[in-house]
Amino acid sequence: MRFKVDENIHGEAAVWLRHQGHDALSVREQNHSGSPDARLAAVCRHENRILITQDLDFANIVAYPPEDYPGIVVLRLNDQSWKSAKLALSKLLPVLQLNSDEGQLWIVDESSMRVRRGDAAS
Repeated sequence: MRFKVDENIHGEAAVWLRHQGHDALSVREQNHSGSPDARLAAVCRHENRILITQDLDFANIVAYPPEDYPGIVVLRLNDQSWKSAKLALSKLLPVLQLNSDEGQLWIVDESSMRVRRGDAAS
């Protein structure tokens, strides 16, 4: 799978995802730090990458309709350490691979995963 890791996720995430066999780039690696959300969303769409972020703005389906993007994962973790993010991603990856349809918004916390399919995926 192809991922873009937002700057608000620990820097190890993209490296770890690559070690898991995925094509992952971070916002920092591509010098997009500080880019507006709309710009980041456009880059993800252009590169056909699933965005992994902690930015709740991306959970707004009016501003970022899931069907318009390869996928959006919003981590809502109480503990925002790399250990907690890695655990959440470890649980999410197998589920994403089984449900790899584009146009989905995933909200992930320590104990659950919710998916919102876009209109095109419904």
